[in-house]
Amino acid sequence: MKDKRILYVSSEVIPYLPETEISSISFQAPKMVNKNKGETRIFMPRYGNINERRHQLHEVIRLSGMNLVINDMDMPLIIKVASIPNERMQVYFIDNEEFFKRKAMYADEKGKLFPDNDERAIFFTKGVIETVKKLNWSPDIIHVHGWLASLLPLYLRHYYKNEPLFKNSKIVTSVYSQMFEGSLDKNLIKKVMFDNIEQKHIEEFSKPSYTNIMKVAIKNSDAVIIGSENIPDELADFLKNIEKPVLNYHNLDDFSEAYLDFYNTKVLS
Repeated sequence: MKDKRILYVSSEVIPYLPETEISSISFQAPKMVNKNKGETRIFMPRYGNINERRHQLHEVIRLSGMNLVINDMDMPLIIKVASIPNERMQVYFIDNEEFFKRKAMYADEKGKLFPDNDERAIFFTKGVIETVKKLNWSPDIIHVHGWLASLLPLYLRHYYKNEPLFKNSKIVTSVYSQMFEGSLDKNLIKKVMFDNIEQKHIEEFSKPSYTNIMKVAIKNSDAVIIGSENIPDELADFLKNIEKPVLNYHNLDDFSEAYLDFYNTKVLS
């Protein structure tokens, strides 16, 4: 991975959030790339349950201040950054008072999904891409983790298709068992079409369930990694019928060599 640039876009990363499959691999994979002389950037949402003082987050004024249009509304983008202790790894946090100040990540105290999760996902996606543009940092690979980040492949392929910074970037999506029940807002399809993404590319969003959202992510990716030992049957069947590289599940103890080989021989080749 020497001198290769890998952008990690994740809904969760340790040590900022509790340990899950997603948060653990979103820390371990960039650490592995750094050890192999690659260069990484990590992006995640700045949820309200992240302790900014303890983790020493600070706002990056030169990257903040942009407004992102989400479903015809101007939403201010705030960028914060922190360094993971002892790892020489920087994490960028996408923040907005309206979307990410609340103390829970995806659902209220009764377990009910936040009704604006779809708009939070669009905001996170646009926030990451616009910030990487400002950094003028062209990644060789963009690796996406978690459903809140899963609109990124679609937006890169369509909304940002003429952006030269990402012209040669390869997109990898990891698929996990960590999902949500039910569906996101039924108007997601209209909100994405507002960004001039044609309906034919997002037919699955007519029912925005976890599996349908991940199908769209997979269709717009160059390669897929199965991130959990057991993923939904519908997605497992879907992956059997796609003509793109798929890496089967590897646990944290033995993922390094498999991921490195997959990046080098299947994604970048």
